[in-house]
Amino acid sequence: MQTPQLDRADTRVRHAEGIGGSVSAFLDRVRSGDLGSLPVIVGLIVIWTVFTSLNPIFLSPNNLVNLLFDCSTVGVISLGIVCVLMLGEIDLSVGSMSGVGSALIGVLWVNMGVPLPIAVGGALALGVAIGAAYALLRTHLGMPSFVSTLAGLLALLGLQLYMLGSTGSINLPYGSSIVDFGQLMIMPAWLSHTLAFLPGLTLLVMGLRTRAKRQAANLSSSSVNGLLFRAAVATGGFELAVFYLNQGRGVPWMFGLFVLLVVIMNYAFVRTKWGRSMKAVGGNAEAARRSGINVTRIYLSAFMLCSLFASLGGVLSAARLASASQQAGTGDVNLNAIAAAVIGGTSLFGGRGSAWSALLGIIVIQSIANGLTLLNLSSSLRYMITGAVLAIAVIVDSLARQSRVSHGRA
Repeated sequence: MQTPQLDRADTRVRHAEGIGGSVSAFLDRVRSGDLGSLPVIVGLIVIWTVFTSLNPIFLSPNNLVNLLFDCSTVGVISLGIVCVLMLGEIDLSVGSMSGVGSALIGVLWVNMGVPLPIAVGGALALGVAIGAAYALLRTHLGMPSFVSTLAGLLALLGLQLYMLGSTGSINLPYGSSIVDFGQLMIMPAWLSHTLAFLPGLTLLVMGLRTRAKRQAANLSSSSVNGLLFRAAVATGGFELAVFYLNQGRGVPWMFGLFVLLVVIMNYAFVRTKWGRSMKAVGGNAEAARRSGINVTRIYLSAFMLCSLFASLGGVLSAARLASASQQAGTGDVNLNAIAAAVIGGTSLFGGRGSAWSALLGIIVIQSIANGLTLLNLSSSLRYMITGAVLAIAVIVDSLARQSRVSHGRA
């Protein structure tokens, strides 16, 4: 008589064959609580359907291009939030850190005449230093990240106000490379189509490589037809999206930078020892320490990356707005950055997350903001709707986590 574990193993072997097997394996993962990006994709489809029915301009190519520009700034900040959430920590100062990064560009480049690359490097270096301070407070003094980053929020806000002085804002020169990057620069159509072809090709190549390794070890593996099907779906989807955006202005270079950072971080999370160590520490820090993982180094890298991305987000925000002001990084920047990571699928409980969650989550949030703006509705509705979506995302994450635990005990 077979045990439930052997039954599930047999099921996985059967599911490994063919396109239908890929679909069946996906349904098995959903039933076991491994929802992945499914909830956010379904939510995004619902949001786009509702706003398009109320105002057809919402899905027009040029409006989507503007939406991608707006996604890039806070999306980069959210990518850093994913790093600390995977450890079960939080950084409440990312908004203020982005404001300081924005202010440094204005002070160093515009007021002091420092070359732009050096000014940007200085802003990023400060972000790394602030993140390192948070990590050391957490690992050496045991200070909760909630407290240390809340203190950092206030200190960085004061530093931002001090740097900007009595004027409160510094305008960046129109026509400069950084402002053009944040407002005007669009990829050539041929390049955007070429880049859209790469994900499917990468998926196929990596899948074939994994299949060969598993076959060499006499393990079940995906069929070639299944891999070709997934690669074709990915390529077709991306190429169609790029084709539609090119009917308007095209794909922004700033959004391309954001996606590049997501791809790099996704590789780091999934394919490197560091990424596996991040998930292990987030799942159980003490167990990770006993297994030989340098937990202090993992905390240090996560907080440094978080503040680095926050500062970079501030630089991109200054480019987008062509100014560094006291309002940069304030308001709902913290809310949106954290909410995007959680809505996109990163767990608040630690140990589980994806770089793609920052991308998907910020598209959801900016879609809500953009759609309500087109309908000329109050921003109060945006806060309420975003809060409701965040609450739903956390509930789904909690239920999925309970389902995974129950499935593991079965």
